[in-house]
Amino acid sequence: MARHRSCSEAAVDNLPCTGPQQKSEWYWSEWTLSMILAGTRHIQRYAPQKEKHIQSHSAQTSMKTISEEMSKNWLTSWEFLQSKKLHCLIIKSLTVPDIFLYNNLTSVYSKFNNSNYARHVFDQIPNPNIYSWNTILSTYSKSGQLYEMQEIFDRMRSPDAVSWNSVISGHANYGTLEDSVNAYRLMLKCSFVNLSRITFSTMLILAIKHASVTLGMQVHGHIWKFGFVSYVFVGSPLVDFYSKTRRINDAKRVFDELSDRNSVVYNTMISGFFRCGMPEDSKHLFRKMPETDSVSWTAMVTGLTENGLGSEAVDIFREMILERFIIDQFTFGSVLTARGGLSSLKQGKQIHAFIIRTGYKDNIFVGSALVDMYSKCRSIHYAENVFKQMAHKNIVSWTALIVGYGQNGLSEEALRILCEMQRNGIYPDDYTLGSVISSCANLASVEEGAEFHGQALVSGLISFITVSNALITLYGKCGSIEGSHKLFNEMHVKDEVSWAALVSAYAQFGKANESIDLFEQMLEKGMKPDGVTFIGVLSACSRAGLVDKGYQYFDSMVKVNGIKPTLGQYSCMIDLLSRAGKLEEAKDFIHKMPCSPDSIGWSTLLSSCRFHNNLEIGKWAADCLLELVPEDPAGYILLSSIYAANGMRDEVSGLRRVMRDKGLIKTPGYSWIKYKNKVHEFSADDRSNPFSDKIYAELDILYTKMIDIGYKPDTNSILHDVEETEKIKMLNHHSERLAIAFGLIFIPSGLPIRVTKNLRVCGDCHNATKFISKIVQREILVRDSTRYHLFKDGTCSCGDFW
Repeated sequence: MARHRSCSEAAVDNLPCTGPQQKSEWYWSEWTLSMILAGTRHIQRYAPQKEKHIQSHSAQTSMKTISEEMSKNWLTSWEFLQSKKLHCLIIKSLTVPDIFLYNNLTSVYSKFNNSNYARHVFDQIPNPNIYSWNTILSTYSKSGQLYEMQEIFDRMRSPDAVSWNSVISGHANYGTLEDSVNAYRLMLKCSFVNLSRITFSTMLILAIKHASVTLGMQVHGHIWKFGFVSYVFVGSPLVDFYSKTRRINDAKRVFDELSDRNSVVYNTMISGFFRCGMPEDSKHLFRKMPETDSVSWTAMVTGLTENGLGSEAVDIFREMILERFIIDQFTFGSVLTARGGLSSLKQGKQIHAFIIRTGYKDNIFVGSALVDMYSKCRSIHYAENVFKQMAHKNIVSWTALIVGYGQNGLSEEALRILCEMQRNGIYPDDYTLGSVISSCANLASVEEGAEFHGQALVSGLISFITVSNALITLYGKCGSIEGSHKLFNEMHVKDEVSWAALVSAYAQFGKANESIDLFEQMLEKGMKPDGVTFIGVLSACSRAGLVDKGYQYFDSMVKVNGIKPTLGQYSCMIDLLSRAGKLEEAKDFIHKMPCSPDSIGWSTLLSSCRFHNNLEIGKWAADCLLELVPEDPAGYILLSSIYAANGMRDEVSGLRRVMRDKGLIKTPGYSWIKYKNKVHEFSADDRSNPFSDKIYAELDILYTKMIDIGYKPDTNSILHDVEETEKIKMLNHHSERLAIAFGLIFIPSGLPIRVTKNLRVCGDCHNATKFISKIVQREILVRDSTRYHLFKDGTCSCGDFW
């Protein structure tokens, strides 16, 4: 005769479900927990002793079932409360709970990172089994309580593979490299039979984290020695290790030697090729994959985007849609980055529409990527709207908008949003503050730089290298090279970016020798310069006219450091040769380049042709520039200057006619100066400032004094067909001179005058400012579109070479 089912068993069988939309697929109510024990209480009152044992066993079995389910699910805080209730009921009703119950309760508390509760349950187990020991050991390992973890491990009589891996993982995640390696070596010595694929995977991840090639290669040797080389689970982190340490040939060798390759290994190898700047190899391997998955396609979209192949990334994304692969937040994030990099607003909007159709518009990751994309497309209003419509915002969302404002020249808005973010209880981390500082560096004044510096000090984020590096760059771009170097000297840890930032700051400031000395110190300390650092030192050589030194650095970049030159480095070499007057050599260099220069390269050559009055090469450079950017008036204006300098008035008139027919207008020059937190902007012959009368009177006085000590106006840059006296008057009313005069009137003596101009300072204004600095005995700092000029005692920091 079949026995009757107990109330507790019935309660377990009728556990209600919340449905698939909830975090867990089940829950238990107070009624359910009470019903589990209702049978026990009923039995204690009415049932015979034997039946009591049977029914009590049924209640314990039911609780074991529930506790097992609890340990398998990630629990919410509400469910944690229910877990404590069940624990309480177990204590009240069961004299000697089963060890299985204890283990599951320990596991539940472990999942909540509540090590105190977990340890309390563990200490009540009369005879813990290996699962009990490993559960509490894992609890301490995952929470970073290394002392308690080691104490438990030392008490274990026979630790198994899980035990050793927990200890190694705890040290790897929360301890030092030395402690992790010592634990691994102890395992090799005392318990090598417990080595597993998880052990090797953990050690390889540790080697990647600390960029330790030696450790990674030693682990690889152990993988061979103990026969794990064929394990695909070990092969994937090996490929990842070698690619992330830039040993791509070794990564490829490991990949080729794997007899069994799954999609994870293929995806790791594809990402490795991309990481090492080998997109063609990634594309080839992707097309050879026996079977692709969503991760493979996302890796392609991400890798192509990061390698500057945004158009191809979008094509892969479209193909992914046609192949009906699942598109997740990471795919959308990568393709939106690609669209932003291409500044393609129309296609960005199309992807936005697709996001809305697929139900990802409320995803916080995708929303942040949309803000970033619209910001890079110069559509800050769309970015603002997406941000406002986001139901939930995190630090990434706020950072995207703040950086977007900075990228669009709205530094004050960026600072406002930063303050608003903090009022909302979200405080910047090192990445956010570093990003904000970097995005506002081009627009910030020294005062704003000091504000950022102060916030970094107060928050303690100054200790993060990303923040310090951003501040070095900001001070350099604000014209405070002393501030940059002081902060650099105060840094306890410096990386390649730190050195590159200071090298570039000195180069932009015209201090070529200091920039080159820093670069040499960087090499002596074993730092490996990247492409950006070489741009800085090559710029320094260019501005100092050190042609041979520049060639030496360019060759070492390619042959010693293995860096493939980009258009940025090529433009620096064109600038180096053309500024030094070696225009024929610059022309030969361009012919030998594997690709044609960009607009910056051609403009650099054309500008030098104007400076050195080389009509032949200047016309060739202008033709190439206008073919590349026909709607940019700069090429016509520079060529007009060369024609004018050679008395070719008909050609000048012809170029003006072409510009007029095309509707091209010369970019007007603007200069601005900050005084009492207000920016005062000036254009040539500008009289909109309320203090214009004082400004023009100051300029007249300065002009008279300049003439007395030898100043001679250079009117060759004035292309207008007017009288010589009118040309001199036009020169004297250029925007930078108006800003300087304003500064002399209102900026207290003893403080430097800081002026910013959107275009390159003309030759006559450069010469005039040297005279002004000598007359007024004040430092005048002018930042134009190419560099800083510090005028002092009649000289300029650029050495008249800019």
